[in-house]
Amino acid sequence: MPPTFETADRFDVDWTRLSWPLRQRFLVAKNHLVADLRAKAGFRPGLRVKRVQGQDGVWEMTFAPDGRATFEYGPQVHPGEAHLVWRRVGTHEVLAQP
Repeated sequence: MPPTFETADRFDVDWTRLSWPLRQRFLVAKNHLVADLRAKAGFRPGLRVKRVQGQDGVWEMTFAPDGRATFEYGPQVHPGEAHLVWRRVGTHEVLAQP
């Protein structure tokens, strides 16, 4: 079973402001992230997944040269599978309020 996810309200607002090319790049990167979570072997280096400094439990993923998305792990929906809560998506600016 694949990892599950949900989006925060702020993510939804960010998404409506995101350009079509950045939306496409995010979706490709998200698919890679899901594949990596399923493989349970760590994230591929190109995604540059790392913790957001100063924010407990918040992670960031790079999906374009100036494209970032933040997420946190939520309670599992299916035992043994990750559940992601997408928090923000956009440019590097989203890291100011992840």
